[in-house]
Amino acid sequence: MADPAECTIKVMCRFRPLNSSEVTRGDKYIPKFQGEDSVVIGGKPYVFDRVFQSNTSQEQVYTACAQQIVKDVLGGYNGTIFAYGQTSSGKTHTMEGNLHDTDGMGIIPRIVQDIFNYIYSMDENLEFHIKVSYFEIYLDKIRDLLDVSKTNLSVHEDKNRVPYVKGCTERFVSSPEEVMDTIDEGKSNRHVAVTNMNEHSSRSHSIFLINVKQENTQTEQKLSGKLYLVDLAGSEKVSKTGAEGAVLDEAKNINKSLSSLGNVISALAEGSTYVPYRDSKMTRILQDSLGGNCRTTIVICCSPSSYNDAETKSTLMFGQRAKTIKNTVILNVELTAEQWKKKYEREKERNKSLRNTITWLENELNRWRNGETVPAEEQFDKEKINAEVLGLDNTINNDKFASTPSMPPMPGMLGAGLNDVEKEKCEVELAKLFKQLDDKDEEINQQSQLVEKLKQQMLDQEELLASSRRDHDNLQSELTRLQLENDASKEEVKEVLQALEELAVNYDQKSQEVEDKTKEFEALSEELGQKSSTLASIDSELQKLKEMANHQKKRVTEMMSSLLKDLTEIGIAVGNNDIKQHEGSGLIDEEFTVARLYISKMKSEVKSMVKRCKQLENTQSESNKTLDETEKELAACQLRISQHEAKIKSLTEYLQNVEHKKRQLEEDVDSLNEELVKISAQEKVHAMEKESEIQSANEVKEAVEKQIHSHREAHQKQISSLRDELETKEKLITDLQDLNQKILLEQERLRVEHEKLKSTDQEKSRKLHELTMMQDRREQARQDLKGLEETVAKELQTLHNLRKLFVQDLATRVKKLVRDNADLRCELPKLEKRLRATAERVKALESALKEAKENAARDRKRYQTEVDRIKEAVRAKNMARRGHSAQIGD
Repeated sequence: MADPAECTIKVMCRFRPLNSSEVTRGDKYIPKFQGEDSVVIGGKPYVFDRVFQSNTSQEQVYTACAQQIVKDVLGGYNGTIFAYGQTSSGKTHTMEGNLHDTDGMGIIPRIVQDIFNYIYSMDENLEFHIKVSYFEIYLDKIRDLLDVSKTNLSVHEDKNRVPYVKGCTERFVSSPEEVMDTIDEGKSNRHVAVTNMNEHSSRSHSIFLINVKQENTQTEQKLSGKLYLVDLAGSEKVSKTGAEGAVLDEAKNINKSLSSLGNVISALAEGSTYVPYRDSKMTRILQDSLGGNCRTTIVICCSPSSYNDAETKSTLMFGQRAKTIKNTVILNVELTAEQWKKKYEREKERNKSLRNTITWLENELNRWRNGETVPAEEQFDKEKINAEVLGLDNTINNDKFASTPSMPPMPGMLGAGLNDVEKEKCEVELAKLFKQLDDKDEEINQQSQLVEKLKQQMLDQEELLASSRRDHDNLQSELTRLQLENDASKEEVKEVLQALEELAVNYDQKSQEVEDKTKEFEALSEELGQKSSTLASIDSELQKLKEMANHQKKRVTEMMSSLLKDLTEIGIAVGNNDIKQHEGSGLIDEEFTVARLYISKMKSEVKSMVKRCKQLENTQSESNKTLDETEKELAACQLRISQHEAKIKSLTEYLQNVEHKKRQLEEDVDSLNEELVKISAQEKVHAMEKESEIQSANEVKEAVEKQIHSHREAHQKQISSLRDELETKEKLITDLQDLNQKILLEQERLRVEHEKLKSTDQEKSRKLHELTMMQDRREQARQDLKGLEETVAKELQTLHNLRKLFVQDLATRVKKLVRDNADLRCELPKLEKRLRATAERVKALESALKEAKENAARDRKRYQTEVDRIKEAVRAKNMARRGHSAQIGD
């Protein structure tokens, strides 16, 4: 995504192919292309950001013109795309195309698809709100295409001086299909007409506005972006279009608005101080797109025919002028409360620094004006001032001290002494001044105590708000925990449903195999399938009810979070009440009203949630009944399975009997073979004994051999038939064994599935019990929430009363302080004059006192020297007296 900066308008040029009328007329294809950004018409080159030849596909046009703007709009910037050109140059084909054809759709439907594709791939914490508007400018009147009763809408400006259409229908959308339905609805209401150049000529300028707002649910960062998609009506010559009557009036208004657009482009390209945005409603709406806060792309559509040579050159010149316009785009971001607070603190510190700098400079200027010379170390130093400003205490006394210019040094006074009268007057005046200063100090102390009391009251209110906020936070955490538990139970129910669905599918497959074997198994599988589908439908209904309950919980949570946010803002407003006293009172009243509305809405939502919970309990009881019926059906199925097991056992016994008969037949065959061997041996013995009789008995022997041969053949046939019968019986036994094995496996599978169903039923019973417990907890939470609501209402009422009393008391005290401050300011000049006079007198007294001290020191020195001289004289006299007395003694 491009950085917000100054950028020029992007201009794309597109040439359509020759149409059928131009081919029939024999028009010449005049453009010659040089690279991807240049085209030559009549020997003159025209350079744009991109030039599309006649064979360019719709997807290529979209990728070059609009794909980046979609990313910018979702990133918080404004965007505009509009098509300009003469009638039948392909503007509507470029912007709209075939709305419901994958290859033929234009920029608008592709943008719609792309916006939602980007949204689906973005961060899951982003929450989007998309609303669309669709209107047209027909005969210089704005007409709403989504509500045809709104025929003459007006253009207004919002707080940021951005034009918008007041009263236009705004429709919230959540999928590309809804946006396309809105476009189809508006397109059916748009004005079109038949001209000599186009069968469906647009007779109005249509504007499709997409407003995207996004919010990060974690960081609370909010971004917004608007995308204008404009399909202009074509400029036209009446001689070529053959317009008459109403169509002629439409053409006049179209050409007038396009001329206004050209004038705006020319004024912006030439850098004129006046831009005629207000000449038409279309240029008024596009004011922010041309030279404002918007990333703009213009697609100029041109005809390649020599018949439209003049119009094509005019369109190319329009594109070249538009390419020189520069827009300044900024990010449309809505700061959070914390960001606003930080910004306010930064501005407050900056303002404080500037005020101190101004005070310093005023003091320095006053000193210069008074004829003083300010030393270099006392002159203004920006770094030093910034360092000192951070350490200043922003109190009333310091503000007074800072606002008072520093007193210049007083010139030297004369050293003349004062008489007693003047000294008494000076002392009386000084006493008065000191008394006034004491009174002012006492008043300042009283005001400081009052401020401390007010601060203490504010701290008490903040503690009260903090305690209520903590209660709300605890309630919100409890609701969040309940929601998490509900989500976990929802996931478990989903897993159970998936397992049941898989079991149902497997059961249907196995029941089909059992149906191929026996009709009774088929009937059983059908009954079980029906019961399983009934159970699945009941579970799906239960899931829907749970989802509805979860949705209700989510709504309650959102309401509670919004209420907490509002209460936080109320706390901030009350905390800053000493800064914005009169302005904040109305806002706090509104916030209390909103809080009460949210609380009443939350009560209604809780009642609806309780009603939903009762419905859920009824549905759970019905599900329990259905589960009991299913258990009865399973018991019947188990009985039928036991019957089939008995049948299989009887078949097994029959097979054993058949095998026993087979063994007896094999033993009979073996005994017959032994008898045959014995008979042959006896015949040989009789043959040796009766060799003589052989000849005579040849005929008898031959007859016996024939008889034996016939017996052998019969015996062989009987053996082969017995062997065939044995093979058949073996095959039958093998098939029966396989069938028996399959039935045993099926029985085992059914038993396992029965155990699974039984465990699932137990799990569901346990979950139903947990849901009942959760319902009880929810009911308890509802009761606690009701009590908390009553407590919050009482606390809000108490806070409201305290706020009123506090505001009234604060207002009276502030008035008193302002009045006293005004009086003090009036007294201040007089006191300053008196202080100056007193200072002069004090300096004179100091100089006189200094001279008196010097004279006293000289007198003391003379006195000390005189005393020393007298002491020396006395000492000499004493010494003389002592000497004289000593001589007398001698």
